[in-house]
Amino acid sequence: MLNSLRVVCSARAALVRTSRLSAARLGHSLSSSLLPRGDTWPCSMAPVKDRGLSYHTSPSHSPRNFCTGQVHPNCWRCQQPLDKTPAFFCQSCEAVQPPEQGVSYFEIMACDHTFTLDAHKLQRRYLQLQRALHPDNFGQKSVMEQEFSESQSALVNKAYTTLLKPLSRGLYMLELQGMRIEEGTDSGADTEFLLELMEINEAVDEAQTPEEANKIGQDTKELEPVSSSLAGKLADLTERIDAALREAELQTARALLAQMKYHANIEEKVKEKLREFM
Repeated sequence: MLNSLRVVCSARAALVRTSRLSAARLGHSLSSSLLPRGDTWPCSMAPVKDRGLSYHTSPSHSPRNFCTGQVHPNCWRCQQPLDKTPAFFCQSCEAVQPPEQGVSYFEIMACDHTFTLDAHKLQRRYLQLQRALHPDNFGQKSVMEQEFSESQSALVNKAYTTLLKPLSRGLYMLELQGMRIEEGTDSGADTEFLLELMEINEAVDEAQTPEEANKIGQDTKELEPVSSSLAGKLADLTERIDAALREAELQTARALLAQMKYHANIEEKVKEKLREFM
């Protein structure tokens, strides 16, 4: 009796395994017949030009695109996948999209993540994006699209102004690494350096003519004992900061950016002094 029961159970188990295997094969056949030709969904399509920006088309019958397992967001209006990051417009319905979270300014401006980026390329990208995203272009669109265009345009402005100047660019690169230079701290500046800056500040305050104020930011013999060249110092700091960031020496980069910050403050003070003479 016990042996008969074992035979029945074994037969039922084999039947279950066979049914499951057949179902799996059937499911695989069905999914294979529904997928496009090839092993995966296509990751690169023919580019489409619109508003001066490059997008990629996706098949209208495809509910999703799979590219190395990455899931892309969908358009808020037509629900089609956005297979470009960041996506400013939907490639299907052309609706402007809301800003994406977690996208860096370098990605927004299509620049290399480097301290010595191409400023001309940055400016071209800025003009291109602003022509496409400016709120004036969406006066006849829905309220949501108007709001998204304003948000995107403001974000592009912020990204551009941050990456344009070496100081703000370097500080932003440190922030991406979780480091900040707090206001009102000397960040390890030595006494000699701080005394030199005090002398330059005093020279700016005592300048009586625009010519005298201008000399502080230039390589002049009169100020050589105090600062051989403010512009030269900034150029030297730029090279050293770039080298530190490339070598991932973040503490060194932080200290050098703190020095650049002091020099930038003096440069702004010179400009304010010049405005007083106008």
